[in-house]
Amino acid sequence: MEHKQLKVFPKSFLWGSASAAYQVEGAWDTDGKGPSVWDNFVRIPGKTFAGTNGDIAVDHYHQYPQDVALMSELGLSAYRFSVAWSRIYPLGNGEINQAGLDFYDRLINELVEKGIEPIVTLYHWDIPQALQDQYGGWESRQIVDDFVRYAKTLFVHFSDRVKYWVTMNEQNVFISHGYKTAMHPPGVRDEKRMYQANHHANLANAAAIVAFRSLGCPGKIGPSFAYGPNYSIDANPENVLAAENAEAFDAHFWMDVYARGEYPPQVWQWLVDNHLAPDVYPEDAILLKQGIPDFMGVNYYRTMTNAYNPLDGVGIEQMNTTGKKGTAQESGLPGVYKHVRNPHLQRTNWDWDIDATGLRIGLRRIASRYQLPVMVTENGLGEYDTLTDDLQINDDYRIDYLNEHALAVQQAISDGVEVLGYCTWSFTDLLSWLNGYQKRYGFVYVDRDENSAKSLTRYKKKSFYWYQEVIRSHGATLTRNNK
Repeated sequence: MEHKQLKVFPKSFLWGSASAAYQVEGAWDTDGKGPSVWDNFVRIPGKTFAGTNGDIAVDHYHQYPQDVALMSELGLSAYRFSVAWSRIYPLGNGEINQAGLDFYDRLINELVEKGIEPIVTLYHWDIPQALQDQYGGWESRQIVDDFVRYAKTLFVHFSDRVKYWVTMNEQNVFISHGYKTAMHPPGVRDEKRMYQANHHANLANAAAIVAFRSLGCPGKIGPSFAYGPNYSIDANPENVLAAENAEAFDAHFWMDVYARGEYPPQVWQWLVDNHLAPDVYPEDAILLKQGIPDFMGVNYYRTMTNAYNPLDGVGIEQMNTTGKKGTAQESGLPGVYKHVRNPHLQRTNWDWDIDATGLRIGLRRIASRYQLPVMVTENGLGEYDTLTDDLQINDDYRIDYLNEHALAVQQAISDGVEVLGYCTWSFTDLLSWLNGYQKRYGFVYVDRDENSAKSLTRYKKKSFYWYQEVIRSHGATLTRNNK
């Protein structure tokens, strides 16, 4: 729909940015921290671009005062970050590491002092290696109790200052990449184990929400989902059905459990027919219904376009992790759907479709299906950035991208969607998991590369000043930049 005039952003709207512990902190074995699965996985040859790791990352663990000062200068009203589980519980379920709690205590205090709302993510992919070794991590129901113990520790220590909590970050990604494509820890290709591990993650998510409420913590809590709304390549009914399938398998399969406490019937039937359904106990259904979130977090980067895929069609994807445009391949689920290229959209150098309207569509779909507020917990452009001889970074492409996506959020609000905030990915440059340090996302350039930590000096990009003005005007400048 077209609006004569867009609604203004709500007064309480949070203008934020985001990060994850493994991608920024470094200090991987400092002050009593135990190893996470990622600390070990990156040491397997060939798993990451150019063998990059997060041992030092961008050294946020030591440089957080400088980073928070830059956040304050930018004018952020919120900063979303994750806690490293093994920094709090080095063995996952043993003794608390007080030094780990102290670090996050200092970080949160620094943010609060600067008027920046902390948004804390409990889990951003870095399960303690000890739990993986003890019982297979997410493949065991024991993970639920250990995750709740860890979550309660954070709730008790920080809920007096933290009002927004994210339980799981991109469960659909860490489960599918961990147990289907083997691109993430534990590096397994076994769909039966994948769906069982996913069910345990669902239980852990719900149990943490129940624990949050049982402790009487103020504020809001919910998961963060990597959502790529699905389109059909055309009006051919077979392709439309494929798009419907993709939406059910890639979105409803997770968000229905979060927001309704139940699996969508068509996906469940497919799991049963293919002998992939997880073991579900009667008490599981009760817990899932009790753990309905206060909001749905959305990590949005792209849409997916779909076509019919026969039973002998394409399967697991070949991702572009090098930044060589055009190297990604078609992927899908045989007999269900196939992801194909959308001829109407431009792509990044990592072959991700650029589609701001897709964010508006996704927010509307969530609001209509689940009747929940939404928080955009990640949205950003990973690209090559160049530090000029006069120490400038002219990232106009990022400004264009973020401007159009922030406008899409405003359009969704004008459509009637309740959006709590918009967190860009990311504040500083960081380690992009499989893609190394060359794929940059931040408003702040960090002087390091795949081969060396170099100086780790921070430089403000052109986009830093653009977002500063957006925040200062509470989004008013977005409409003036609208194309």
